[in-house]
Amino acid sequence: MHSFALSSLLFTISSAALLSSIGAAAQGQAGRPLAIEDYYYFESIGRVQLRPDGRWVAFTVSHPVEADNSDQSSLWVASNIGSVPAQRILHQGQDVDRLSWSEDGHLLYDHGFATWALDLDRPGSEARRFDRNSNDPSIPSPDGSRAARLRNTEQKVTNTRDASEFERRHQERFKGAIFDWMNFQRDGARFPVPDPRIRPAQEIFIDEVDGGEDIQLTDLGLRPGQVTWSPRGDLLAFVADEHFRDEMTYARSDLWTVSIDGEVNRFTDDGYNYGSLGFSPDGEHLSYVRSYGTDMVIEQKLDHGGPRDLFIRPVDGGEEICLTLDWDLEPRQPRWSPDNQHIYFTAGIGGAVHLFRVPRAGGEVEQVTQGQRRLGNLSISEDFLTMVYTVDRFDAPADLFAANIDGSEERQLSYINGGLRNSIGLSKADRLQFESKDGTPIEGWLLYPHGYAEDKGPYPMIVNSHGGPHSASGYRFNFKQQYFAAQGYFVLQVNFRGSTGYGEDFKWAIWGAWGDKDGEDVMAGVDHAIAEYPIDAARVGHTGHSYGGFMTNWLITQYPDRFAAAICGAGISNWISDYGTADIARTKETEFFGTPWEEEGQRRLLRQSPLIYAGRVQTPTLFVHGELDQRVPYEEAEQMYTALKKNGVPAKMIQYKSQAHGIRGHWNVVHRIINELDWWERYLGK
Repeated sequence: MHSFALSSLLFTISSAALLSSIGAAAQGQAGRPLAIEDYYYFESIGRVQLRPDGRWVAFTVSHPVEADNSDQSSLWVASNIGSVPAQRILHQGQDVDRLSWSEDGHLLYDHGFATWALDLDRPGSEARRFDRNSNDPSIPSPDGSRAARLRNTEQKVTNTRDASEFERRHQERFKGAIFDWMNFQRDGARFPVPDPRIRPAQEIFIDEVDGGEDIQLTDLGLRPGQVTWSPRGDLLAFVADEHFRDEMTYARSDLWTVSIDGEVNRFTDDGYNYGSLGFSPDGEHLSYVRSYGTDMVIEQKLDHGGPRDLFIRPVDGGEEICLTLDWDLEPRQPRWSPDNQHIYFTAGIGGAVHLFRVPRAGGEVEQVTQGQRRLGNLSISEDFLTMVYTVDRFDAPADLFAANIDGSEERQLSYINGGLRNSIGLSKADRLQFESKDGTPIEGWLLYPHGYAEDKGPYPMIVNSHGGPHSASGYRFNFKQQYFAAQGYFVLQVNFRGSTGYGEDFKWAIWGAWGDKDGEDVMAGVDHAIAEYPIDAARVGHTGHSYGGFMTNWLITQYPDRFAAAICGAGISNWISDYGTADIARTKETEFFGTPWEEEGQRRLLRQSPLIYAGRVQTPTLFVHGELDQRVPYEEAEQMYTALKKNGVPAKMIQYKSQAHGIRGHWNVVHRIINELDWWERYLGK
């Protein structure tokens, strides 16, 4: 495992950052408090795409619609230097769909079952129809003369015996499900999912754009993915899992190439998982990200999940080179600079997300962008001189920014929700740094109550633990947390051990004992906040969804006198029952060292199950769960709810009909916020 000093990751904001740092909240924010009705007025940026020459950027904006529980989306364009205010693209007075750029720099969008092209360099010009296949799955070659496609080469064959009319009638009347394969469920998918053992294989074909016969390049009986052309157009790289039909093997992808002449080369067969492929501009190297395969972790009985690293290797053979061997974060979305000298990528660092780069020849990883914020939707111009991205922060939804590729000359291109932000006093957050029980440095954030004044305290506090566990809280606008702050609550978030962005040792520190060290980290954050701020220790609540729901169940059993109320969203209560009813057995087989019928796995699964300790609970708890949750099945909430009821502890259940793990839909989201606030008000008061 990599070594990296945690203290170096708890960075400070650059003084050159455009956005102001998150500091202590001013006494009494200007503007009215956020209202629940405001939920339907906030807009958010979706897809962002910079024109290859870097002059224009197109982006989508959406907002929820109460009337029909939908989202209304619009397309906008802006000059990347901010010289022209962002403008909404309308066609005959109506919003348009999709966005892309043509080879000659025209903005492409869909309207009225047709695609249209608009020349933004000619103000006042009219859009013209543009012929393209909107459902074309092809991958064009660099010169546009060819296109690669994936095609099924096998069809599902069903062998059934002849049946009598009587038998057919009863078969047709059947309303249940019949399956005999292991991986029969997936959260949010149709139940049961199709039999993976009969998935058709796919092969790579090449089509000549100007006509001619299709050419089949591969004959492997696999399902290639991430098919990527080399700049010279003579080679394609792809990943594929040779065990894609094997029920007893977890998915992993190996690295392959195929020449335009059909010569296949397999680079890897080692248990690792490969992805994020990219050719160097000179076509001589292939970059990729490598992580540990699940079966490797299980078979070797590892006490960690391994690093995620960036590699390159010569396409004509030779040894691979790890470019992030001595760097302890997780590279995402790598892309080559046009001069072949660097690879740029994003990564989480603490509660932030930033852009980094590393020399192709190896060397130190350099952080390009700075500040206490999260960068998203990164798009870079073809010449790598300009980039655009969204900036997330606590006190406002993301806006669009542009900068030079080195992060200099940053300018804001959009002012989404400007009117709302001028009238509403959204809460600021303090960044907290403190030590856990064993001295481990921990990072967290504390949102202030609206209208905060020290002499008005002490205030109640809601602690929100993130999901995952391998994810992170950080600089991102969250309507629900802002709404609770608007109602007079401090809101605390802690990046406990298990969180990403702090190095491998931190990420894997909870292996085999989910809830122990991470629970200590959360409680250390609670103690720190109470010691430093006017918070009423008798009016503290805990909540979270998914892993945050498990943390809720765990903390109210392990610290029964610390929380006056709790809300558990889709939380595990019994790891033993969860193993056979959830769609991800792998988390138990890896991070709990085995199955329920293996001694080590059984011991750990039982020990970390909140249900075992339910007799200790004193905290009134609201359970929120989706009826059709297959990631954390609904029965997990029922078990804990029943235990509390049996023991005379106030408990309440909200089950959302037909909802999976995430509990989607604006009506559900608003209903949930209203009812959660009622619970807090009832038991935390003000």
